[in-house]
Amino acid sequence: MLYGRADEQAAVERLVTRARTGTSGVLVVRGEPGIGKSALLEQAIGAAEGMRVLRGTGIESEAELPFAGLHLLLRPALGLLDRLPSPQQAALRGAFGLGLAYGERLLVGLSVLSLLSEYAGTDGLLCVIDDAQWLDHASAEALMIAARRLDGEGVALLLAARTPGLPAPGLPQLQLEPLDERASASLLAEADADVPLGLSRRVLAEAAGNPLALIELPKALDRAEPGELPLTRRLQDAFERRLAPLPPQSRTLLLLAAAGTGELTPLLAAARELGVSLQAVEPAEDCGLIEVKDGRLAFRHPLMRAAAYHSAPPSARLTAHLALAAAFSEPKDADRRAWHLAAAATGEDEALAEELERTAVRAAGRNGYAAAAAAYRRAAELSAVRGERTRRLTLAAESMEYGGLFDQARAIAEQAGGPDVEPELTSRLIRVRACSDYGQGLLPSAHAQLSLGAAHITEDDPREAAWLLLDACSLIWLDGDRDMAARTAAQLIDLRLPPGDPVLPVYRLSLWFVSLALRRPVEGLPPLPEVVPAARELGGIDRRGLLLTAALGLAEPDGRAHDLATAVLARIREENMVGLLPQALVHLASIQLAVGWYADARAHANEAARIAADTAQPQWVKQANLLLAHLAAIEGDTDGCEGFPEARALLNLGLGGTEAALLELENLVYGRARNQIFAMRSVPDLVEAAVRCGRRPRATEPFARFAEWADLLDQRWAHALVSRCRALLEPAEEHFTAAIELHGHDRPFERARTELLYGEWLRRARRRTDARPHLALAVEIFDRLGSAPWSARARAELDAAGWATSRTEGFDPLAVLTPQERQITQLAAQGLSNRDIAARLFLSPRTVGQHLYKAFPKLGVTSRTELSALSM
Repeated sequence: MLYGRADEQAAVERLVTRARTGTSGVLVVRGEPGIGKSALLEQAIGAAEGMRVLRGTGIESEAELPFAGLHLLLRPALGLLDRLPSPQQAALRGAFGLGLAYGERLLVGLSVLSLLSEYAGTDGLLCVIDDAQWLDHASAEALMIAARRLDGEGVALLLAARTPGLPAPGLPQLQLEPLDERASASLLAEADADVPLGLSRRVLAEAAGNPLALIELPKALDRAEPGELPLTRRLQDAFERRLAPLPPQSRTLLLLAAAGTGELTPLLAAARELGVSLQAVEPAEDCGLIEVKDGRLAFRHPLMRAAAYHSAPPSARLTAHLALAAAFSEPKDADRRAWHLAAAATGEDEALAEELERTAVRAAGRNGYAAAAAAYRRAAELSAVRGERTRRLTLAAESMEYGGLFDQARAIAEQAGGPDVEPELTSRLIRVRACSDYGQGLLPSAHAQLSLGAAHITEDDPREAAWLLLDACSLIWLDGDRDMAARTAAQLIDLRLPPGDPVLPVYRLSLWFVSLALRRPVEGLPPLPEVVPAARELGGIDRRGLLLTAALGLAEPDGRAHDLATAVLARIREENMVGLLPQALVHLASIQLAVGWYADARAHANEAARIAADTAQPQWVKQANLLLAHLAAIEGDTDGCEGFPEARALLNLGLGGTEAALLELENLVYGRARNQIFAMRSVPDLVEAAVRCGRRPRATEPFARFAEWADLLDQRWAHALVSRCRALLEPAEEHFTAAIELHGHDRPFERARTELLYGEWLRRARRRTDARPHLALAVEIFDRLGSAPWSARARAELDAAGWATSRTEGFDPLAVLTPQERQITQLAAQGLSNRDIAARLFLSPRTVGQHLYKAFPKLGVTSRTELSALSM
């Protein structure tokens, strides 16, 4: 019976009940040691009658072994691996060491989701994990990815973790507070009916509502003085006192279990090495300190494990680790052996350092970047040669950065650096610091690091320096100022590549974007339209290929750029290169936004934001959300623009708040990042806002800069916007007609805005008949794009021109669907199965089925066959 936990029990029972009826859910139970987390998990298991149950636990001694906790949890379900799509099978087999190494962490998390879905069957599944704060990083990350995607699988995921511990952003939390006085007294009375009154009062005061303390402290406090130690320390002292009466062999056996995982086979082998028999377990079992179940010696509470380990003298702990290392003699146990040997090492040991490095390589291959970093760091500590120590610290820093652990990566890189470090390692450490800064949104610092790295290798490897500088240029586009651009320009000019060098297009593209930031041409540089095709030929699916895709999408966001971005994204999906997906999705969504394919842009931006969050890439979360905010501004969604001033300015302009829009736009254009490409692209909005609110002079200087910038860019869309701005600032019909001709059919939103402005100008010139076609076309385009504020404004102008309008329905048959329903329906129409769609979109097959179930009635179809008849 649980005392004082009625509300908490009800929350857990609701989770289980919903899973039984097919609705998944997750709950993270938090609290201090002994607060009752484990008891609540047991209560949940009791309520899950008729459902399947998976049980796991985090084990502190295995926190550096990637996927150890996940493997322990999923062992009963591994027989269903063959039901998963092939890439997911490969991901889990590789993660668990059952097949070739597989490195994409998001795919492993999706595979966990699919396996849980399969194991749930029709009756539902309760998955409980105790001591989740001790899960290895790879297991915890995979479970968090799966947890955030739980939907219609019938899975209840219940995790218990200390406070703090186990980061779980976005997941429901249940904080266990201390018991009140009445519940504490009832529990104490049940735990020990013979406790004297004086001791009872003391226990209630010392326990402070902690259930485990109420049970354990009566057994120890009568022999101890009250103290000021934290409760967990007092509890551990209580457990240590309970260990004292045990026979020496029993304490040795418990020490071995605490130093390892408690698995009986290696435990007994190590015990035999130390002359300890299995019978030694009986006294500890009789005292209720441990239990033997499922092939493991399990401690009754994590504090008992800590007490068994830390109460032993250091020499005994070293001996225990050596015995366990000897027990792990099979090749499959090489990582456990290495870590036990490392725990027993007392000085430099190059052979052991090499063994730990092999452990790190295996961990990285299985996507266990935190585990790899820990192994590299320990190997560095054991290194006998300084150069090897620095190299291993560099590998540790890189592993942390790959895993998105940016603070730790930066700290290790700074620890490893120094004046006597060889150039190659120095460059790699600089890159770690730059990528860590970039990952946390510190773009100026990241740019400085990349510039330093390029300067360091320019003479030895100018091609690599060119790629580093293209990366630096990408940061200028996002958050650059004139000084940053000028420094990069100077470095590029000093970087001399011979004619015909294969990296020359990269060099020229970098120079072009620096010149755009500085608003001045570089002598002898070919026009951008000549540079773009050569650079396009270098596109690939690695990070460099993505850099080029981004650059080309900024320079020339047209059908060819869309085709390239689509091909890159398709290849990345095929190769399951999940770490690159957010960038590829953002680049594609940016192009789709430019060419007016808003529904597809929203779907890809949403997917990018979700995957970037799952893969710890906050900068790409921000970029994806910026695209979504821009779409919200176009559609008049005020809430969707929150936190993005540039989107809010466009929203205000559409809603008629021209004064507010002008202030926002001036802050953007004249602010710290006034030279970035996005700021220049906002100038036409500033010009319109200034003219509409009677502040025309405030647009003169920004427009002059924009016109120079557009001449440098030399793209039709940029020239069209220049003509539109001139038409507003120097009212003349030829500027409007020139703008419309240059727009063509590209960029429909900008084309519609120009038609609207031209129609307004014509109507005010009393040419109502001439104005009507332009205003009607604007209404049609805005309606098709879902641009409600702009459509209302155009419709009002058309009405004023004497032409009554009615709402035009959009031409997109999928407009009634949510972004995710749209993606799933499009793939289903192509003939993909639910399982294939799930693998591509990182969902479970059941969730795909639910979305199709909701989409079919909206579209008026009843089968996949009918979907193919719709225009997708």
